[in-house]
Amino acid sequence: MKNINEIKITTNATIKEALQIIDNGAVKFAIVVDKEDKLLGTVTDGDIRRAMLNEKTLHSSIEQIYFRTPVTVSVNTSKEEIINICTTKKIYQVPVIDEVGKVVSIQILDELLKPKEHKNRVVLMVGGLGTRLKPLTDTTPKPMLPVGGKPILQTIVEKFVSYGFVNIIMCVGYKSQIIQDFFEDGSKYGANIEYILEDKRMGTAGALTLLSDIQKPCEPFFVMNGDLLTNVNFENMLDFHMAQNAKATMCVREYDFQVPYGVVNIKNGEIKSIEEKPVHKFFVSAGIYMLDTLCIEMIPEDQFYDMPTLFEKMIENNDMTVSFPIREYWLDIGRIDEYEKANIEYVEVF
Repeated sequence: MKNINEIKITTNATIKEALQIIDNGAVKFAIVVDKEDKLLGTVTDGDIRRAMLNEKTLHSSIEQIYFRTPVTVSVNTSKEEIINICTTKKIYQVPVIDEVGKVVSIQILDELLKPKEHKNRVVLMVGGLGTRLKPLTDTTPKPMLPVGGKPILQTIVEKFVSYGFVNIIMCVGYKSQIIQDFFEDGSKYGANIEYILEDKRMGTAGALTLLSDIQKPCEPFFVMNGDLLTNVNFENMLDFHMAQNAKATMCVREYDFQVPYGVVNIKNGEIKSIEEKPVHKFFVSAGIYMLDTLCIEMIPEDQFYDMPTLFEKMIENNDMTVSFPIREYWLDIGRIDEYEKANIEYVEVF
């Protein structure tokens, strides 16, 4: 939903103000937020009618009538899960909230069930050599290795198409003809696929300078590595990026590392404490990004340039760069053991 602010009210709003929002909007409720813009609840036409029966007037506050425990979903909830929640609970619209409880968008069941196409482009980086997966990649580019009976790249394309992102650009390199012969123009997968050939390694950001068409002012676009399997909700990621007014968004995953020894904390030679095999948590890049088209102007042409370097440059410039934590399934297929794991888990996940 583009204008989420139009349906927000605070607890000191009147019933009349809530009614105007409900009557004027496509979404048939108002969302109640606190001073920090966090969701407190919702007000529906039914809530207002019940209030009227209890002798409330149009000038009464909504404080006593709003519903405090609405069903919500997170920005990481898949389209399929949202549809299941709506149908199971017999609701037709549900707020999407981020990790701190702020409303990012509203998902409407009717819209979820309708075929929908977005203009946002998807750039897939599929030109790598796949060295760590040899000998499997001696004859097949890594994104075309079969997982679950189909190429990894086919699952990625189908996932984007299922969310309405059908305009796809593949940055190809190693054994590119195999990829192009398989996908052709993308029509058999419901997509419009174009190809950009890297004649040398350009990096995940450097390759974007080859996309002359995408450099024109247009909608933010996705960039994703072509060796990932994930259930990320790409529509929610787009909504999150827009709500944050971000120049660049990076998907991140929590990574746990356990020190295999007791860690001794020392100050001035004195032992202060001992932690037995502590676990350290980090956030790592998940290889999925959303960028404003102006980001491309920051990338030097005709040289290797990776995505972390681009983000570091934007951070130095105080540009708005945000993280999008993903909790759902995600697997980077870079080694043989990960490839074997993907084939074991594919049926259950996808």
